[in-house]
Amino acid sequence: MITRRDVDREGTPERRSMRRFEMRLPATIRISNADGDEWLTETQNVSARGLFFYATQSLTPGTRLEVTLTFPPQITFTDSIRVRFTARVVRVEPGGLAGRTGVAAVIEEYEFLRSLRNRGGEGDLGDDSPKSN
Repeated sequence: MITRRDVDREGTPERRSMRRFEMRLPATIRISNADGDEWLTETQNVSARGLFFYATQSLTPGTRLEVTLTFPPQITFTDSIRVRFTARVVRVEPGGLAGRTGVAAVIEEYEFLRSLRNRGGEGDLGDDSPKSN
């Protein structure tokens, strides 16, 4: 039986309203409205409203990020699906794995991106434009 924790490791009440899934997914992170730098990392857990990952970059609460994840067929039960999130850092935990900083971010917006498999195919725009109906 799977149960939800009502108290976290430090003994404080659990504030999350959505179930978290321990998922190690490759992620591309970029600071919103900043030129250039993006980096690769791996999520530690993901929920419908947020995610947690480790970064070597210095981030502060309130920082807006663009995060792109690829959900593999084992999760989607179909083709891989790429999703781009706009997220906001809500918590930073220094001193994480190998000197990296733990980052918790809340998802504010998301869009589904065209699959890599369909790039250049009939009807494909050849970019990361979200699919429209």
